[in-house]
Amino acid sequence: MSKKTRKAPLLTLPILEGSHELTVTRLKRGEDSFTLHYRITPPLPESGSETPVLPVLEALDDLGNTYDDRGGAYGTHPDGTCTDGSLSGHPALHPEASSLRVRMTWLRGGKETSYDMTLALRP
Repeated sequence: MSKKTRKAPLLTLPILEGSHELTVTRLKRGEDSFTLHYRITPPLPESGSETPVLPVLEALDDLGNTYDDRGGAYGTHPDGTCTDGSLSGHPALHPEASSLRVRMTWLRGGKETSYDMTLALRP
């Protein structure tokens, strides 16, 4: 039996006027894109009485390369305690970049709230 070890989060910060906490759990590199995986506690509202929240990603690496949002998805974790989600950026991360400055903008009911974070890129 293999035991899966949980990696430490890449970053944690308060969002949405301090009512939620965003934890960036993983940055996955792809051939033509990258994906940022995150968790939000407590869970974001889904369809129903509250206005849904839409995340948008913009990114810039330390070499000056820019990356565009390519969409994502999120949903409430099966145990109901948080929202799990992902956002993808394009193109693939430059192999020589050592850091990525990410701006996540949350759109909700006509209001935008942006958060900047810097992530170290592992080779």
